[in-house]
Amino acid sequence: MKHAQPSGALALLTLSLAAPIGAEQTTTLAIPTLAPVAYQAPAGVSHDFLMGRFSPATHPNFVRLSEQHSSRSNMYLQKPAYAAFKAMYAAAQKEGIRLVIRSAARGFSAQRSIWEGKWTGKRKVGGALNIHKKIPDPVRRARKILEYSSMPGSSRHHWGTEVDLNAFNNDWFASGKGRQLYRWLQQNAARFGFCQPYTAKGGDGRSSGYNEEKWHWSYLPLAGPYTEQAAQQLHNSMIRGFKGAETAEAVNIVGEYVLGIDPRCRLHP
Repeated sequence: MKHAQPSGALALLTLSLAAPIGAEQTTTLAIPTLAPVAYQAPAGVSHDFLMGRFSPATHPNFVRLSEQHSSRSNMYLQKPAYAAFKAMYAAAQKEGIRLVIRSAARGFSAQRSIWEGKWTGKRKVGGALNIHKKIPDPVRRARKILEYSSMPGSSRHHWGTEVDLNAFNNDWFASGKGRQLYRWLQQNAARFGFCQPYTAKGGDGRSSGYNEEKWHWSYLPLAGPYTEQAAQQLHNSMIRGFKGAETAEAVNIVGEYVLGIDPRCRLHP
């Protein structure tokens, strides 16, 4: 399959993050198969930002997505992440592949709605309702939900760097158009700064965290430093303010889930 080439502008991206992100320092990140990308690494990201305690709709670094690129209205990303996605979208389109953003930035409250719906049994988990009755033990229930859904305050989607593409089902990406699209992403996404944080567990990849998500792609020039900030600043005891939060320590939400990503989506200075 042909490899799409990024535009000259994408070969070197300098990102400036406005308040309240914090102070900045310039760092160079080498992304596989992509020329080194220069970005302003946030040196003082706040806890509130990392945990999604703000509104993407009103944050100065976020922009609303065009319905050309998304499945519904009123979705947001950080501006540099969206610019990179649009370039990737255009490259994929030239090869007959249409990328559709199904989910993007989610604040704490949006993530809490998803989590509590599953925790209380009102939303399906593994295709079934009433998980609170089927799995009464809170830690086991939390781990079941955590196969695919994050606790509020611990989701990468808080950062405006993540996109869920086309379908929320790994099987869709195993054949036909889905397989073609996934192969294209595997071969080309890194050229635009994107990586797949939740690859299959085992081997030289991940040993913990969420299950594989072929639809979830992360904009590394921003998500990389945010991940390192999360490793330094977030603790299990900080993940609170929702039903089931008392299990955060037992499941080691930060160590196993926030940081349980493919090593290629971590920074290695």
